[in-house]
Amino acid sequence: MLQVPYTLKPLITSIRIKKVMYMKSKDIAIVGILLAIGAILRYFLAMLHTPLTPNMIIAFYCLAIILIHPKVYEALGIGIVAGLLSMLISSSMFPPANLVSEPLGALVCFGLYAAMKNRTQLAPTVTTFLATLASGFTFAAIAIIFVGATILTKYNGNLMEFVAVFVPIVVITAVFNAVIVQVLYLPSSRVLVRGQE
Repeated sequence: MLQVPYTLKPLITSIRIKKVMYMKSKDIAIVGILLAIGAILRYFLAMLHTPLTPNMIIAFYCLAIILIHPKVYEALGIGIVAGLLSMLISSSMFPPANLVSEPLGALVCFGLYAAMKNRTQLAPTVTTFLATLASGFTFAAIAIIFVGATILTKYNGNLMEFVAVFVPIVVITAVFNAVIVQVLYLPSSRVLVRGQE
């Protein structure tokens, strides 16, 4: 086994730390850029003032998780930041619900992609679709629990009318997010690979 001279050990350690820090800072930059794009799209959709705003931030945090392969706590952190952005840029019925729905969506994305990435080329599509459903239905459930009376007054006290409105919005958003991530995944992953060469 090759022995490293004692005088070179601090230098080697420093190089290793710099490499790790570089990779981490690059990952943070990727996440930041993607969340910013999602937030801008979310802002414009929020201006429509619909009962449930389609959340494009989900597509971009899913893409970030799929591209950088974070650890579980890092995926949770991405979800928390996404939740804060979604809450601040929202015209939805109960914005604080994003603080739960987006971290949950990020964890679903993390877990599903880890399980599926080596099994199918459609892993980004399926993962994003299911993560969006998890986030959207969690958001709706929390909103009903906390502001159900206010919601139902808009739908003449009929829960089924509310369900008939929000289910299509969540499903259409999930399909749209899944398509966006699948389309952006290949060019984005190639750019990242080139950047590491």
